Amino acid sequence: MTTLPRRAPALGVNVDHVATIRQARGTDYPDPVAAAIVSELAGADQITVHLREDRRHIQERDVRILREVVTTRLNLECACTEEMIAFAEAIRPDMVTLVPEKREERTTEGGLDVRGAGPALADACARLAAIDATVSLFVDPDEAQLDACAALEVPMVELHTGDYAEARGAAVADEIGRLRAAAEHADANGIVVAAGHGLHYRNIGPLIAIAPIVEYNIGHSIVARALMVGFDRAVREMIEAIREAR
Repeated sequence: MTTLPRRAPALGVNVDHVATIRQARGTDYPDPVAAAIVSELAGADQITVHLREDRRHIQERDVRILREVVTTRLNLECACTEEMIAFAEAIRPDMVTLVPEKREERTTEGGLDVRGAGPALADACARLAAIDATVSLFVDPDEAQLDACAALEVPMVELHTGDYAEARGAAVADEIGRLRAAAEHADANGIVVAAGHGLHYRNIGPLIAIAPIVEYNIGHSIVARALMVGFDRAVREMIEAIREAR
């Protein structure tokens, strides 16, 4: 099985929105594969892509090529459907993060309901483990959901940080507290913890102090920054922001 990240903190760069720009015009540029290569050279620890059912940005072609060229870890985010699990079995990424998905949403709006998922999720986790992929579930910072993850014996979770990213004023500290409690609860159950969604250069700092979180998956803010300064610098600036907060 792929070695799980145990040092803190690692950066997974999500290159989905490079593909968003490409798909807006139906061209063959910019290429998310090229962005992934630059990200790794700049120091990224992982490349993350979300192959959505509607194929709004990342395409199968992108994932296939990434599987060949990524030298760190390839994390495939996808819905828990037969089509996506079969695709993952064929591609064999290092990690698969199962996420909820709605066709009308702009981006993932919340975590998986692991408690109410039924046998389909357990079967998907078993199939992915059988190809030696690290299985991660994208969940809200909720202890009941994390207990359900522990019952499935998944090795890793990614905590949804969307509420934290949108919080203002006193609510920010409340959301940090929720994330800390959830991360510690998962860690106590032997689950490796990642975090992601809505994270950017200005809000990543307070989360670095949450010791059980060993990985951050960040995409939109890095791609947006790259439009101004280039991809190499955008990734290096995020790595520096993380280091400065340690």
